[in-house]
Amino acid sequence: MTRVGLVVNPVAGLGGRVGLGGTDGPENRHRALDLGARPLAGERAAAALRELRARSGTGAPGDAVTGPGGGLPGAEPEIVTAAGAMGAGSVAAAGLTARVVYAPGAGDETSAEDTVAAVRAVVAEGVDLLLFAGGDGTARDVLAALDGVRCPVLGVPTGVKMHSAVFGVSPRAAGEVAAAWLARSGSVRLRDAEVMDRDEDELRAGRVASRLYGWLSVPDVPVRVQQRKTGSTAGTPEAVGGIAAEVAERVGEGLLALGPGSTTRAVAAALGADVSLTGVDVLALRPGRPAEVVLRDAGEDALLAAGPRWIALSPIGGQGFLLGRGNQQISPRVLRAAGGRDRLLVLCTEEKLASLSGRPLLLDTGDEALDAELTGHLPVITGRRRTSLYRLTT
Repeated sequence: MTRVGLVVNPVAGLGGRVGLGGTDGPENRHRALDLGARPLAGERAAAALRELRARSGTGAPGDAVTGPGGGLPGAEPEIVTAAGAMGAGSVAAAGLTARVVYAPGAGDETSAEDTVAAVRAVVAEGVDLLLFAGGDGTARDVLAALDGVRCPVLGVPTGVKMHSAVFGVSPRAAGEVAAAWLARSGSVRLRDAEVMDRDEDELRAGRVASRLYGWLSVPDVPVRVQQRKTGSTAGTPEAVGGIAAEVAERVGEGLLALGPGSTTRAVAAALGADVSLTGVDVLALRPGRPAEVVLRDAGEDALLAAGPRWIALSPIGGQGFLLGRGNQQISPRVLRAAGGRDRLLVLCTEEKLASLSGRPLLLDTGDEALDAELTGHLPVITGRRRTSLYRLTT
Protein backbone atom coordinates (compact mmCIF):
# COMPACT_ATOMS: atom_id res chain seq x y z
CA MET A 1 0.00 0.00 0.00
CA THR A 2 1.22 3.49 -0.86
CA ARG A 3 1.26 6.17 1.80
CA VAL A 4 0.44 9.84 1.15
CA GLY A 5 1.04 12.69 3.57
CA LEU A 6 -1.23 15.74 3.57
CA VAL A 7 -0.73 19.08 5.29
CA VAL A 8 -3.15 21.97 4.68
CA ASN A 9 -2.51 25.59 5.50
CA PRO A 10 -6.13 26.51 6.29
CA VAL A 11 -5.66 30.25 5.73
CA ALA A 12 -3.72 30.03 2.45
CA GLY A 13 -5.35 32.18 -0.21
CA LEU A 14 -7.74 33.74 2.27
CA GLY A 15 -6.96 37.27 1.07
CA GLY A 16 -7.25 36.58 -2.66
CA ARG A 17 -10.85 37.50 -3.42
CA VAL A 18 -10.94 40.42 -0.99
CA GLY A 19 -7.97 42.07 -2.68
CA LEU A 20 -5.17 41.39 -0.20
CA GLY A 21 -1.83 40.30 -1.63
CA GLY A 22 -1.54 37.40 0.81
CA THR A 23 -2.37 36.31 4.33
CA ASP A 24 1.07 36.03 5.93
CA GLY A 25 0.77 37.04 9.58
CA PRO A 26 -2.27 37.16 11.87
CA GLU A 27 -3.07 40.80 11.07
CA ASN A 28 -3.70 40.08 7.36
CA ARG A 29 -5.63 36.94 8.27
CA HIS A 30 -7.97 38.86 10.58
CA ARG A 31 -8.34 41.67 8.06
CA ALA A 32 -9.30 39.20 5.34
CA LEU A 33 -11.95 37.63 7.55
CA ASP A 34 -13.29 41.06 8.50
CA LEU A 35 -13.64 41.81 4.78
CA GLY A 36 -15.76 38.69 4.33
CA ALA A 37 -13.15 36.23 3.06
CA ARG A 38 -14.08 32.55 3.07
CA PRO A 39 -11.42 29.84 3.53
CA LEU A 40 -10.97 27.75 0.38
CA ALA A 41 -7.78 25.78 1.07
CA GLY A 42 -9.60 22.80 2.59
CA GLU A 43 -12.02 22.54 -0.35
CA ARG A 44 -9.20 22.65 -2.88
CA ALA A 45 -7.20 20.02 -0.97
CA ALA A 46 -10.30 17.79 -0.95
CA ALA A 47 -10.65 18.23 -4.73
CA ALA A 48 -7.09 16.96 -5.20
CA LEU A 49 -7.77 13.96 -2.96
CA ARG A 50 -10.99 13.12 -4.82
CA GLU A 51 -9.05 13.04 -8.08
CA LEU A 52 -6.38 10.84 -6.49
CA ARG A 53 -9.05 8.53 -5.11
CA ALA A 54 -10.81 8.25 -8.48
CA ARG A 55 -7.56 7.25 -10.13
CA SER A 56 -6.94 4.56 -7.52
CA GLY A 57 -9.80 2.53 -9.00
CA THR A 58 -11.74 2.57 -5.72
CA GLY A 59 -13.78 5.73 -6.20
CA ALA A 60 -17.39 5.92 -7.28
CA PRO A 61 -18.37 4.00 -10.44
CA GLY A 62 -17.33 5.86 -13.53
CA ASP A 63 -14.88 8.09 -11.67
CA ALA A 64 -11.69 6.35 -12.77
CA VAL A 65 -9.94 8.28 -15.52
CA THR A 66 -6.64 8.01 -17.30
CA GLY A 67 -3.77 10.44 -17.54
CA PRO A 68 0.01 10.62 -17.16
CA GLY A 69 1.14 7.28 -15.78
CA GLY A 70 -2.39 5.83 -15.66
CA GLY A 71 -4.17 5.02 -12.40
CA LEU A 72 -3.07 3.53 -9.12
CA PRO A 73 -3.06 -0.24 -8.89
CA GLY A 74 -4.83 -1.95 -5.98
CA ALA A 75 -6.25 -0.21 -2.95
CA GLU A 76 -6.46 3.52 -2.39
CA PRO A 77 -3.44 4.97 -0.56
CA GLU A 78 -3.19 5.39 3.17
CA ILE A 79 -3.45 9.06 4.13
CA VAL A 80 -1.32 10.46 6.97
CA THR A 81 -2.26 13.97 8.00
CA ALA A 82 -2.71 16.61 10.70
CA ALA A 83 -5.83 17.23 12.73
CA GLY A 84 -8.80 19.42 11.83
CA ALA A 85 -8.48 22.06 9.14
CA MET A 86 -4.78 21.24 8.69
CA GLY A 87 -5.73 18.09 6.80
CA ALA A 88 -8.23 15.76 8.45
CA GLY A 89 -11.22 17.82 7.33
CA SER A 90 -10.13 17.67 3.68
CA VAL A 91 -9.59 13.91 3.88
CA ALA A 92 -13.11 13.39 5.25
CA ALA A 93 -14.61 15.68 2.58
CA ALA A 94 -12.96 13.51 -0.08
CA GLY A 95 -14.60 10.38 1.35
CA LEU A 96 -11.35 8.97 2.68
CA THR A 97 -10.03 8.12 6.12
CA ALA A 98 -6.73 9.21 7.58
CA ARG A 99 -4.29 8.58 10.36
CA VAL A 100 -3.69 11.83 12.27
CA VAL A 101 -0.14 12.29 13.52
CA TYR A 102 -0.11 15.99 14.47
CA ALA A 103 -2.57 18.33 16.18
CA PRO A 104 -2.01 22.10 16.40
CA GLY A 105 -2.16 23.86 19.75
CA ALA A 106 -5.26 25.20 21.41
CA GLY A 107 -7.44 27.68 19.53
CA ASP A 108 -8.61 27.97 15.95
CA GLU A 109 -5.51 29.67 14.55
CA THR A 110 -2.48 27.93 13.09
CA SER A 111 0.95 29.34 12.36
CA ALA A 112 3.98 28.71 10.19
CA GLU A 113 5.41 26.80 13.13
CA ASP A 114 2.40 24.47 13.01
CA THR A 115 3.00 23.84 9.31
CA VAL A 116 6.66 23.00 9.95
CA ALA A 117 5.80 20.70 12.85
CA ALA A 118 3.00 18.98 10.90
CA VAL A 119 5.25 18.36 7.89
CA ARG A 120 7.96 16.84 10.06
CA ALA A 121 5.46 14.57 11.85
CA VAL A 122 3.90 13.40 8.58
CA VAL A 123 7.19 12.80 6.76
CA ALA A 124 8.51 10.84 9.77
CA GLU A 125 5.86 8.22 8.93
CA GLY A 126 7.69 7.35 5.73
CA VAL A 127 5.29 8.75 3.14
CA ASP A 128 5.74 8.07 -0.58
CA LEU A 129 4.55 11.60 -1.39
CA LEU A 130 3.84 14.71 0.67
CA LEU A 131 0.91 16.77 -0.59
CA PHE A 132 0.63 20.25 0.89
CA ALA A 133 -2.12 22.79 0.24
CA GLY A 134 -0.99 26.39 0.35
CA GLY A 135 0.91 29.08 -1.52
CA ASP A 136 4.50 30.29 -1.75
CA GLY A 137 4.71 30.99 1.99
CA THR A 138 3.58 27.44 2.74
CA ALA A 139 6.12 26.08 0.25
CA ARG A 140 8.84 27.96 2.16
CA ASP A 141 7.60 26.38 5.40
CA VAL A 142 7.74 22.91 3.81
CA LEU A 143 11.28 23.62 2.60
CA ALA A 144 12.31 24.66 6.11
CA ALA A 145 10.64 21.59 7.67
CA LEU A 146 12.41 19.13 5.38
CA ASP A 147 15.77 20.83 5.95
CA GLY A 148 17.62 18.70 3.42
CA VAL A 149 15.50 15.54 3.81
CA ARG A 150 14.69 14.30 0.32
CA CYS A 151 10.99 13.51 0.11
CA PRO A 152 8.77 13.74 -2.99
CA VAL A 153 6.54 16.80 -2.59
CA LEU A 154 3.67 18.33 -4.54
CA GLY A 155 1.69 21.47 -3.83
CA VAL A 156 -2.07 21.80 -4.18
CA PRO A 157 -2.47 25.45 -5.29
CA THR A 158 -4.47 27.37 -2.70
CA GLY A 159 -2.48 30.58 -2.20
CA VAL A 160 -2.67 33.99 -3.86
CA LYS A 161 0.61 34.40 -5.75
CA MET A 162 2.21 30.97 -6.22
CA HIS A 163 5.38 31.91 -8.08
CA SER A 164 7.00 28.56 -7.18
CA ALA A 165 7.31 25.60 -9.55
CA VAL A 166 6.12 23.03 -6.99
CA PHE A 167 2.34 23.21 -7.55
CA GLY A 168 -0.09 21.38 -9.78
CA VAL A 169 -1.73 23.74 -12.26
CA SER A 170 -5.02 23.09 -10.43
CA PRO A 171 -6.20 20.94 -7.50
CA ARG A 172 -7.42 18.20 -9.84
CA ALA A 173 -4.11 18.30 -11.70
CA ALA A 174 -2.30 17.84 -8.38
CA GLY A 175 -4.38 14.71 -7.73
CA GLU A 176 -3.64 13.48 -11.23
CA VAL A 177 0.12 13.97 -10.81
CA ALA A 178 0.05 12.34 -7.37
CA ALA A 179 -1.63 9.26 -8.83
CA ALA A 180 0.88 9.09 -11.67
CA TRP A 181 3.80 9.24 -9.23
CA LEU A 182 2.35 6.72 -6.81
CA ALA A 183 1.67 4.30 -9.66
CA ARG A 184 5.46 4.14 -10.05
CA SER A 185 5.20 4.84 -13.75
CA GLY A 186 8.61 4.86 -15.39
CA SER A 187 7.60 7.96 -17.34
CA VAL A 188 7.30 10.09 -14.18
CA ARG A 189 10.54 11.07 -12.50
CA LEU A 190 11.46 13.59 -9.82
CA ARG A 191 12.98 16.96 -10.59
CA ASP A 192 14.28 19.71 -8.36
CA ALA A 193 11.73 22.55 -8.57
CA GLU A 194 12.21 26.11 -7.39
CA VAL A 195 10.59 27.48 -4.24
CA MET A 196 10.04 31.18 -4.96
CA ASP A 197 8.28 34.04 -3.23
CA ARG A 198 7.65 37.66 -4.09
CA ASP A 199 10.53 39.99 -3.27
CA GLU A 200 8.91 42.67 -1.10
CA ASP A 201 11.90 45.04 -1.43
CA GLU A 202 11.54 44.98 -5.22
CA LEU A 203 7.79 45.50 -4.91
CA ARG A 204 8.30 48.61 -2.81
CA ALA A 205 10.54 49.88 -5.62
CA GLY A 206 7.70 49.39 -8.11
CA ARG A 207 8.86 46.11 -9.62
CA VAL A 208 7.40 42.60 -9.42
CA ALA A 209 10.22 40.11 -8.87
CA SER A 210 10.65 36.76 -7.16
CA ARG A 211 13.33 35.51 -4.80
CA LEU A 212 14.65 31.94 -4.87
CA TYR A 213 14.63 30.15 -1.50
CA GLY A 214 15.60 26.61 -2.51
CA TRP A 215 14.37 23.47 -4.25
CA LEU A 216 11.94 20.67 -3.52
CA SER A 217 11.74 17.28 -5.27
CA VAL A 218 8.56 17.26 -7.37
CA PRO A 219 7.12 14.65 -9.79
CA ASP A 220 7.93 15.90 -13.27
CA VAL A 221 4.73 16.09 -15.33
CA PRO A 222 5.32 19.33 -17.29
CA VAL A 223 1.77 19.87 -18.55
CA ARG A 224 0.21 19.38 -15.11
CA VAL A 225 2.84 20.97 -12.82
CA GLN A 226 3.24 24.71 -13.20
CA GLN A 227 6.42 26.50 -14.19
CA ARG A 228 8.05 29.08 -11.94
CA LYS A 229 7.24 32.72 -12.54
CA THR A 230 9.87 34.53 -14.57
CA GLY A 231 10.47 38.23 -14.82
CA SER A 232 9.18 40.00 -17.89
CA THR A 233 9.23 43.53 -19.19
CA ALA A 234 6.12 45.42 -20.16
CA GLY A 235 7.36 45.67 -23.74
CA THR A 236 8.45 48.51 -25.97
CA PRO A 237 6.51 51.79 -25.89
CA GLU A 238 5.34 51.09 -29.44
CA ALA A 239 3.96 47.65 -28.53
CA VAL A 240 2.32 48.88 -25.33
CA GLY A 241 0.89 51.94 -27.08
CA GLY A 242 -0.58 49.74 -29.79
CA ILE A 243 -2.23 47.45 -27.23
CA ALA A 244 -3.61 50.47 -25.36
CA ALA A 245 -5.08 51.97 -28.54
CA GLU A 246 -6.75 48.65 -29.37
CA VAL A 247 -8.21 48.39 -25.86
CA ALA A 248 -9.54 51.96 -26.05
CA GLU A 249 -11.24 51.29 -29.38
CA ARG A 250 -12.85 48.04 -28.21
CA VAL A 251 -14.12 49.41 -24.91
CA GLY A 252 -15.18 52.80 -26.21
CA GLU A 253 -16.90 54.49 -23.29
CA GLY A 254 -17.30 52.38 -20.20
CA LEU A 255 -15.70 50.73 -17.18
CA LEU A 256 -12.73 48.41 -17.57
CA ALA A 257 -11.40 46.16 -14.77
CA LEU A 258 -7.65 45.83 -15.17
CA GLY A 259 -5.77 42.90 -13.68
CA PRO A 260 -2.34 43.16 -12.01
CA GLY A 261 1.06 43.03 -13.68
CA SER A 262 3.70 45.07 -15.46
CA THR A 263 2.02 44.74 -18.88
CA THR A 264 -1.39 45.94 -17.71
CA ARG A 265 0.18 48.74 -15.69
CA ALA A 266 2.08 49.95 -18.76
CA VAL A 267 -1.11 49.79 -20.85
CA ALA A 268 -2.93 51.85 -18.20
CA ALA A 269 -0.13 54.43 -18.30
CA ALA A 270 -0.48 54.64 -22.08
CA LEU A 271 -4.19 55.29 -21.52
CA GLY A 272 -3.31 58.09 -19.09
CA ALA A 273 -3.90 56.35 -15.74
CA ASP A 274 -1.58 55.35 -12.89
CA VAL A 275 -2.73 51.98 -11.47
CA SER A 276 -1.46 49.62 -8.79
CA LEU A 277 1.10 46.97 -9.69
CA THR A 278 -0.34 44.00 -7.82
CA GLY A 279 -4.02 44.90 -7.42
CA VAL A 280 -7.13 44.99 -9.59
CA ASP A 281 -8.25 48.51 -10.56
CA VAL A 282 -11.27 49.83 -12.46
CA LEU A 283 -10.79 52.49 -15.13
CA ALA A 284 -13.38 54.74 -16.72
CA LEU A 285 -12.59 55.08 -20.43
CA ARG A 286 -13.97 57.90 -22.58
CA PRO A 287 -12.93 58.52 -26.21
CA GLY A 288 -10.48 61.39 -26.56
CA ARG A 289 -9.86 61.70 -22.80
CA PRO A 290 -7.32 60.13 -20.42
CA ALA A 291 -8.57 57.10 -18.52
CA GLU A 292 -9.61 57.73 -14.92
CA VAL A 293 -9.07 55.34 -12.02
CA VAL A 294 -12.45 55.01 -10.29
CA LEU A 295 -11.57 52.04 -8.07
CA ARG A 296 -8.15 50.98 -6.82
CA ASP A 297 -7.08 47.63 -5.29
CA ALA A 298 -10.63 46.33 -5.50
CA GLY A 299 -11.87 43.07 -4.01
CA GLU A 300 -14.58 40.84 -5.42
CA ASP A 301 -17.50 42.64 -3.75
CA ALA A 302 -16.30 46.07 -4.87
CA LEU A 303 -15.92 44.84 -8.44
CA LEU A 304 -19.43 43.41 -8.41
CA ALA A 305 -20.77 46.72 -7.09
CA ALA A 306 -18.90 48.77 -9.72
CA GLY A 307 -20.11 46.53 -12.55
CA PRO A 308 -17.31 46.83 -15.15
CA ARG A 309 -18.41 45.58 -18.55
CA TRP A 310 -14.89 44.70 -19.71
CA ILE A 311 -12.03 42.82 -18.02
CA ALA A 312 -8.44 43.06 -19.26
CA LEU A 313 -5.77 40.60 -18.11
CA SER A 314 -2.22 39.68 -19.02
CA PRO A 315 -0.69 36.22 -18.44
CA ILE A 316 2.00 35.70 -15.80
CA GLY A 317 5.47 35.55 -17.31
CA GLY A 318 6.89 32.04 -17.58
CA GLN A 319 3.78 30.37 -16.12
CA GLY A 320 1.15 31.50 -18.60
CA PHE A 321 -1.58 31.77 -15.94
CA LEU A 322 -4.35 34.13 -17.00
CA LEU A 323 -6.81 33.49 -14.15
CA GLY A 324 -6.42 32.04 -10.68
CA ARG A 325 -2.96 33.31 -9.76
CA GLY A 326 -2.69 36.72 -8.11
CA ASN A 327 -6.03 37.96 -9.48
CA GLN A 328 -8.60 35.92 -7.55
CA GLN A 329 -10.59 39.14 -7.04
CA ILE A 330 -11.74 38.58 -10.62
CA SER A 331 -13.86 35.68 -9.46
CA PRO A 332 -16.34 33.55 -11.41
CA ARG A 333 -19.13 35.86 -10.24
CA VAL A 334 -17.26 38.94 -11.49
CA LEU A 335 -16.48 37.29 -14.82
CA ARG A 336 -20.07 36.22 -15.38
CA ALA A 337 -21.44 39.62 -14.36
CA ALA A 338 -19.19 41.33 -16.91
CA GLY A 339 -20.42 39.08 -19.71
CA GLY A 340 -18.02 36.14 -19.63
CA ARG A 341 -15.77 35.13 -22.48
CA ASP A 342 -16.95 37.85 -24.89
CA ARG A 343 -15.94 40.62 -22.48
CA LEU A 344 -12.49 39.29 -21.62
CA LEU A 345 -9.54 41.10 -23.21
CA VAL A 346 -6.21 39.24 -23.10
CA LEU A 347 -3.21 41.60 -23.41
CA CYS A 348 0.27 40.34 -24.19
CA THR A 349 3.23 41.51 -26.23
CA GLU A 350 4.41 39.18 -28.98
CA GLU A 351 7.73 38.75 -27.15
CA LYS A 352 6.02 37.64 -23.92
CA LEU A 353 3.71 35.28 -25.81
CA ALA A 354 6.66 33.73 -27.67
CA SER A 355 8.46 33.12 -24.33
CA LEU A 356 5.81 30.49 -23.49
CA SER A 357 7.29 28.33 -26.27
CA GLY A 358 3.88 27.10 -27.35
CA ARG A 359 2.63 26.17 -23.86
CA PRO A 360 -1.03 27.14 -23.43
CA LEU A 361 -2.40 29.91 -21.29
CA LEU A 362 -3.84 28.52 -18.06
CA LEU A 363 -6.86 29.12 -15.85
CA ASP A 364 -7.84 27.86 -12.42
CA THR A 365 -10.97 29.76 -11.39
CA GLY A 366 -12.28 27.06 -9.03
CA ASP A 367 -15.51 26.88 -11.06
CA GLU A 368 -15.42 23.89 -13.42
CA ALA A 369 -18.38 25.10 -15.50
CA LEU A 370 -16.75 28.49 -16.09
CA ASP A 371 -13.38 26.88 -16.83
CA ALA A 372 -15.08 24.74 -19.49
CA GLU A 373 -16.78 27.83 -20.97
CA LEU A 374 -13.49 29.73 -21.20
CA THR A 375 -11.38 26.84 -22.49
CA GLY A 376 -10.44 27.03 -26.14
CA HIS A 377 -8.74 29.53 -28.40
CA LEU A 378 -8.99 33.18 -27.44
CA PRO A 379 -7.78 36.27 -29.33
CA VAL A 380 -4.77 37.83 -27.63
CA ILE A 381 -4.23 41.53 -28.30
CA THR A 382 -0.56 42.02 -29.17
CA GLY A 383 -0.73 45.47 -30.78
CA ARG A 384 -2.84 47.93 -32.72
CA ARG A 385 -5.21 45.82 -34.85
CA ARG A 386 -2.98 42.83 -34.12
CA THR A 387 -4.26 39.66 -32.44
CA SER A 388 -3.06 36.08 -32.10
CA LEU A 389 -5.36 33.16 -31.46
CA TYR A 390 -3.93 31.28 -28.49
CA ARG A 391 -5.15 28.27 -26.54
CA LEU A 392 -6.49 28.68 -23.00
CA THR A 393 -6.94 25.56 -20.86
CA THR A 394 -7.02 24.21 -17.31
